Amino acid sequence: MAMDDDLAPVRSTHPVPVVFAAGAAIGVLGGMIGLGGAEFRLPLLIGLFGFAALSAVILNKAMSLVVVLTALPARLAAVPASQVAEHWPVAVNLLAGSLLGAWAGASWAVRMRSATLYKVLATLMVLMAAALVFTHTADLDGLALPLWAQIPAGVVTGFGIGVVAAIMGVAGGELLIPTIVLLFAVDIKTAGSLSLLVSLPTMLVAFARYSRDGSFAVLRANVRFTAVTAAGSIIGAVLGGLLLGVFPDVVLIPALAVILLVSAVKLARHD
Repeated sequence: MAMDDDLAPVRSTHPVPVVFAAGAAIGVLGGMIGLGGAEFRLPLLIGLFGFAALSAVILNKAMSLVVVLTALPARLAAVPASQVAEHWPVAVNLLAGSLLGAWAGASWAVRMRSATLYKVLATLMVLMAAALVFTHTADLDGLALPLWAQIPAGVVTGFGIGVVAAIMGVAGGELLIPTIVLLFAVDIKTAGSLSLLVSLPTMLVAFARYSRDGSFAVLRANVRFTAVTAAGSIIGAVLGGLLLGVFPDVVLIPALAVILLVSAVKLARHD
């Protein structure tokens, strides 16, 4: 149901089975590629459930936070904590930029005109499609940067990722994982765990900034909707993980990229 960010928030009245199924479908898509699927959830919140851009971003951020909190213990169980701890400077380096970027991105989002935010989201959807294809098709190798270049590159890149994650309401793993592999020469499995450790505090900072804005009321008005969608996403992600490898990347990745591009076009045309 449509709502204007300038008006009092409207409570979603969509049936619980529909909300759960939508969340599960997003979770399956994300699970099949080892991500949370928030980039696919955002256009669904706008297109299917009719939330305005900023409201959809805030709801997406809340759901992404729940999914990341759920995924973190399982991910740390899959990759030994000692192995992840060895790379703590990488997380600190990226967080030095991403925390600032998250606050800045959320601040910009709440100040944007709705029409502008739709176009920004459309542009970022294209970026996500490109990152998806690059991560799953390119042969990622570390750039072997010297320390004097690696640290500022990590801060700047982290800032950009924090901005994107805040504006879209996503965890940012799509961008964090290839960044960690390329800049710091970390293997992709460990990079996945490190990305969650960077994502969580980054998301909390963006969440804290959004909570200062009147539009945050949309979350209080849609607690059940948020919980049901997040539950569907978590269960769907588990199912998607079981389907990992069933569909070859040569088919799956282009199909998902097309979904993102089509969503971007629809967002760009949104009034």
